[in-house]
Amino acid sequence: MSISSFAAIEVSDGYFRATPPGAPNSAAFLNLKNTSDQTISLLSASSPIAKTTELHTMTMDGDVMQMRKLESIDVSAQSTVQLKPGGLHVMFFGLESPLVEGESQKLQLEFSDGSFQMLELPVQKVKMMH
Repeated sequence: MSISSFAAIEVSDGYFRATPPGAPNSAAFLNLKNTSDQTISLLSASSPIAKTTELHTMTMDGDVMQMRKLESIDVSAQSTVQLKPGGLHVMFFGLESPLVEGESQKLQLEFSDGSFQMLELPVQKVKMMH
């Protein structure tokens, strides 16, 4: 994964969630660090691995965890936002094929400052939440 030295958003620790054969959906998790002095939003994500890609969050509704689509994910100036299991994440629907641990896949991110980042992320088993 490469980081542009001019990018206001630095992406780190990204990975796709490995899936069992036949699983229709998956997710990606990563850290977004905003090195600028203004809020920058993640507007969209796309990948050739799936028919549809959405930004999501997980919220508790009583005792039930629910997934909700977001229009964007804000990264405040000089701060880091974690996309992680059980929280914010990039969701992929209609996978073209299983995501196999040890492989890597492409992910493109679009930000509100007009920048795009094309990443190559590893496929891993989901890391446990802390």
